[in-house]
Amino acid sequence: MNTGSCVETSVMKPCFRILISCRNSSIYGIPFPKYNHLVIHNSSKSHFKVSSLDGCHGCDFKTLGFRCKNGLNRRGFCVSDSSWSPSRIVTSSTVDTRMSVPFVANVASDMRNSNSIETHVNEEGFEKIYIQGGFDLKPLVIEKIERGRSLWVSELEREAWQLLRGAVVSYCGNPVGTVAAADPADKQPLNYDQVFIRDFVPSALAFLLNGEGEIVKNFLLHTLQLQSWAKTVDSYSPGQGLMPASFKVRTVPLEGSNGAFEDVLDPDFGESAIGRVALVDSGLWWIILLRAYGKLTGDYSLQERVDVQTGMRLILKLCLTDGFDMFPTLLVTDGSCMIDRRMGIHGHPLEIQALFYSALRCSREMLIVNDGTKNLVVAINNRLSALSFHIREYYWIDMKRINEIYRYKTEEYSTDAINKFNIYPDQISSWLVDWIPEEGGYLVGNLQPAHMDFRFFMLGNIWSIVSSLGTPKQNESIVNLIEAKWDDLVADMHLKICYPAFESEEWRIITGSDPKNTPWSYHNGGSWPTLLWQFTLACIKMRKPELARKAVNLAEKRLSIDRCPEHYNTRGGRFIGKQSRLFLTWTIAGYLTSKLLLDKPEVASSLYWEEDYELLETCVCALSKTVRNKCSRGVAKSKVHT
Repeated sequence: MNTGSCVETSVMKPCFRILISCRNSSIYGIPFPKYNHLVIHNSSKSHFKVSSLDGCHGCDFKTLGFRCKNGLNRRGFCVSDSSWSPSRIVTSSTVDTRMSVPFVANVASDMRNSNSIETHVNEEGFEKIYIQGGFDLKPLVIEKIERGRSLWVSELEREAWQLLRGAVVSYCGNPVGTVAAADPADKQPLNYDQVFIRDFVPSALAFLLNGEGEIVKNFLLHTLQLQSWAKTVDSYSPGQGLMPASFKVRTVPLEGSNGAFEDVLDPDFGESAIGRVALVDSGLWWIILLRAYGKLTGDYSLQERVDVQTGMRLILKLCLTDGFDMFPTLLVTDGSCMIDRRMGIHGHPLEIQALFYSALRCSREMLIVNDGTKNLVVAINNRLSALSFHIREYYWIDMKRINEIYRYKTEEYSTDAINKFNIYPDQISSWLVDWIPEEGGYLVGNLQPAHMDFRFFMLGNIWSIVSSLGTPKQNESIVNLIEAKWDDLVADMHLKICYPAFESEEWRIITGSDPKNTPWSYHNGGSWPTLLWQFTLACIKMRKPELARKAVNLAEKRLSIDRCPEHYNTRGGRFIGKQSRLFLTWTIAGYLTSKLLLDKPEVASSLYWEEDYELLETCVCALSKTVRNKCSRGVAKSKVHT
């Protein structure tokens, strides 16, 4: 962040709802900066003329007593472009000198009398922009030379960066996130004009991989501040530590002042969501992003702050609270994650377990161990050990395991029962027998008493690879299965959120005849381009980057033409979804993050985890006062490399 900016947070829980506000003079919600800034004019001689403007800008957190003010070192740029009306002011929070290709490209496009422009950013890296043959030639080719390596940025990437930066939301003059969608033609955005914690993750990674950390730091701190709010639905409040699903920056007239406005942060914890479901994954993604920020920027001071440590502990305590469940998996309701509608995932869905496991591993790295946290660290280690064994042992499915389930005996009453969850063999669907390859396997979507959801869920399996929730052999088998079943799981557009889709009577019963989740659409077997970045990360980890490039090439053929939709419908993903929003930010950011990861595969290792052999040595049974149950940890350790 800029040295002149100060963001403070409070971990105190107010007893009533407040809107955090930032006082600010503005027109149409765009604040006037209180500093001298540069204005770049396009002169007839094709060079820049610099002048200064003065304005005033200030903000204060009047409800909590904190003050945020921009320093004099912040600079803004007013860039004229033939396609922009009016000239746009871009502050240094949205233009980073370490990667200013989109900004410079727009300036260059106005210099009609020049065939080449060269900018020197610093001694270590610089950028060259070549406009070959004059202004009207397309595509624009941009060469970025960084640390002795040349990277070619295509017109599609340049366009994607413009769209991503255009989706940035500012609060108190500072960038704090990106809206879910930025379609100018959408007259009813519903909540797509809000900043979602889950949706912002690929945007955050794109900015971080691009050397821009300020927006991510601001996002982490402001969402942390929202965590402490008391939210109620019908006079009932959820547990302390719940992170909001999203928030919106509202610009409202300042009471008692003419022409002045104030920015307010208005969060949604699920009380306005369809079905009134609180998203469990928000807090898990927040912890994962916090670790990524430290790894990619080298700034570990953020995670060491008292308020950040407190917020992390609140999320963990909420997730680790003792309940009635007999399993180490996290029990959630339908609609509590990316699949946010009724789709039969209530119980212990794989997606939540993989994110839960990742968040625990992140917290294990970041928590400062002292007298106040040592018991929490012990609880984390025990849960990680139990969760990894549970998922690897009971969620795994391949041809061999299917044959075992096919021969299961039921109604076993014994501590030594083989069919521990009383799964009935008739649950094995005919599609599964014909579909699963001889080589390869995957983790099932859900497991609870007398129910095993055999559907393949893409995000849960991909993130199990990234987090090493599966064994090395299992992770390899998952990638092999995706490759073998490419026509089903990728086809014309990646990637199937789940496979197969519910159809006919099954669709009517399980989804409640949801018109948005008809077979092979939306969450019911739809194709989601945003999953590309996670697939890329998993492929790099498993040393199969060519699979990721194959998927990226597919995206490059369609995303720009189709205007970056949220999802695709039909079995092969050929059609844009009937109700799909366009210019989805996480679709755009997923593509950019994938490109950056493939360009810098060595950086990807900071975002995934290898097998943690210490966990295999930690046995929860050793802490138990009873020896009634036999320990299976030895079996788990023996299966790591098999």
